[in-house]
Amino acid sequence: MPTNRRWSRILAVAGLVVMLLGAVDPLEGSLVILPGSALLAIAAWLGQSRQRKVLYWALVAVAAGVGVMWGMTAMGGIGGSTGRSMWWALLLLPYPAGWVMGLVGGVRLLRE
Repeated sequence: MPTNRRWSRILAVAGLVVMLLGAVDPLEGSLVILPGSALLAIAAWLGQSRQRKVLYWALVAVAAGVGVMWGMTAMGGIGGSTGRSMWWALLLLPYPAGWVMGLVGGVRLLRE
């Protein structure tokens, strides 16, 4: 097995494990899920996988969602007495969507 393929598989497994572990607590786990998503994107790039675009977009979505989530948390959250409607939570959708895309893309990467 060529060196790039070996590293690709190692990084893909590490990225998947880290993303699953981070899901235990979505807020603090986001600091683990984001690097895990980056590991999957790097693994796809190294292995020249067909899943590259999916994993690149997953990384972008997770990064955007995590940024919005931490920004909203810094502003006091949503709902209740904050004065912000619960509809603001729709801005968080890229985070779970990117997480699911990353898991699916990572599994497909390992199956190649």
